[in-house]
Amino acid sequence: MTTDVRTAAGPPAAPPPRRARRRGRTDWGRYYTWAVLAWLFAPIAFMVAFSFNDPAGRHNTTWQGFTLHWYRNAFAYPDLNDAMANSLTIALLTMVVAGGLGTLLGLALGRFSFRGKQLTNLVMFAAISAPEVVLGAALLSTFLMMNVTTGYWTTVVAHVMFCVSFVAITVRARVITLDPRLEEAARDLGAGPWQTFRLVTLPMLFPAIMAGGLLAFALSIDDYIITTFVSGDVTTFPLWIWGATRVGIPPQVNVMGTLLFAVGLIMAVVNIALARRRGGG
Repeated sequence: MTTDVRTAAGPPAAPPPRRARRRGRTDWGRYYTWAVLAWLFAPIAFMVAFSFNDPAGRHNTTWQGFTLHWYRNAFAYPDLNDAMANSLTIALLTMVVAGGLGTLLGLALGRFSFRGKQLTNLVMFAAISAPEVVLGAALLSTFLMMNVTTGYWTTVVAHVMFCVSFVAITVRARVITLDPRLEEAARDLGAGPWQTFRLVTLPMLFPAIMAGGLLAFALSIDDYIITTFVSGDVTTFPLWIWGATRVGIPPQVNVMGTLLFAVGLIMAVVNIALARRRGGG
């Protein structure tokens, strides 16, 4: 008569209990993250807060009371209005031109192999990593050798040149992750090359194109160093603020900065919402 080994041995032993998490353990990573975010957003918070300040003199550095007066008179300085208009138009042109060129460049780098591809990548990353002083001096030397008078359009060209790389890298990262079977399915269903690009490829690339364009807009509108070299007699918003620091920055600067930040935040939220909607999330 045989005895079942499993019955004689009894039920299998239960696995040892997992080590309970020690109570009172501090999650320093979370606190560090919040501290970094607070450090980054503190200047923006102060800018928004002091756009409602009611200073007695020229210097808007001490909180003296709440007022909406500066929002009602946000355009009281014609020179400041012209500088903001220059910055906005230059940034919009940079976003459109650099967005288009960077999209085509990123599409080529992410999809095709050609002679000089590695050199192109090197030039792009060199443009990103090079100090702005070097880029500004090089661009100014180029314009002077070509006998081009610096001004509005040289500023646009300079901004496009250093923003193209950011757009191209953003779009290339998206192109690499695309599923080629979707485009093949479109061609199998009878779509031509242009229809495939317009109806399949472009919608998938749209979030990256928007992200790259918004990045180019942000880099252009707050650039100071390169603009100083190539702007000539044209004044942009950062250049006007630097000049106004000698006599006192008016509260309208904080007002325009707050409005600009709000517009950028809305554009970023819209881009995220469109990306989630296209992704089905």
